Amino acid sequence: MSGKSLAGRKALVTGGARGIGAAIAQALARAGASIMIADILEEAGRASADAIATDEVATGFVQLDVADDAQWERAVAKTVATLGGYDILINNAGIEITSLIAEVKAEDARRMCDVNIVGTVLGMKHAFRAMRPGGPAGKGGAVVNIASVAATIAFPSIAVYSGTKSAVDRMTRVAAMEAGKLGYGVRVNCIYPGLIPTDMGLQLANDIVKIGLAPDVNAAVGSVVEQTPLGKLAEVGDIADAAVFLCSNEARFITGIGLPVDGGMGM
Repeated sequence: MSGKSLAGRKALVTGGARGIGAAIAQALARAGASIMIADILEEAGRASADAIATDEVATGFVQLDVADDAQWERAVAKTVATLGGYDILINNAGIEITSLIAEVKAEDARRMCDVNIVGTVLGMKHAFRAMRPGGPAGKGGAVVNIASVAATIAFPSIAVYSGTKSAVDRMTRVAAMEAGKLGYGVRVNCIYPGLIPTDMGLQLANDIVKIGLAPDVNAAVGSVVEQTPLGKLAEVGDIADAAVFLCSNEARFITGIGLPVDGGMGM
């Protein structure tokens, strides 16, 4: 794929301060897109935006709690004003709170639903309003939602998280159908990343040890690797490359899919 396959495109990346989101933002920028980083972490988010800014790539930062409808409206308006358009949404922001079902706290379950489900659907809502004909951007575009391999496997201690990521998958497909049938010109797909040694992934490994499902972190990680046919953990770059593809013209006839980038773990 051309290194400038997204030249002229304008992207909003949620959870772009670090981890998968930062890697996707960097990959989109390398492909030529301008980038708005959105995150609740202001200092890290601004640093992420500054790190990818060049003479050819415009960047910006907007603080965003993805569960807040009004903040989404402001974030999209700032994206259009700063970048001069908006035609890519990376719905990446998400949280995971590990717990056995017998120990789940209602407030933790509600928080995961707010961020992972409500945050994702609000992102699509405001992307559609901006990108569809007559919207403030109005040229169509691509939405990539970040789900998880947890949506496809039964992994102990992450029941609520798995449920929220399964919801992301279902919402992706309904959104793709709506966008197509209503003539929005927006493609909607999702990615199922495998376990990645980001802050969230390593926290999960530590949590698994704490609740007694593995004797130590190495064993926890080793059990995931053992279930993965390619025999290793995913890397953030693997997810970023998949996101660039789904946003590009090479994926112009692809919508409503869930793309596993998990080394075969969820097959």
